[in-house]
Amino acid sequence: MLEVAVGEVYRMRRKHPCGGWEFRVYRTGADIGIECLTCHHRVMVERRRFEARAKARVPTPDA
Repeated sequence: MLEVAVGEVYRMRRKHPCGGWEFRVYRTGADIGIECLTCHHRVMVERRRFEARAKARVPTPDA
């Protein structure tokens, strides 16, 4: 099981329809809330689906 924390940024395996690749986590639990960093659209995704679709965590300068 992937350790996911609020505020982390993940690069997904597929692009969002707006063309963005990176999403910020805004909620965790059984479902993961993610927000596209390009268009700021928010989506709720099941944890299993998120883990399958997340490619890598993007390192942030403050981490």
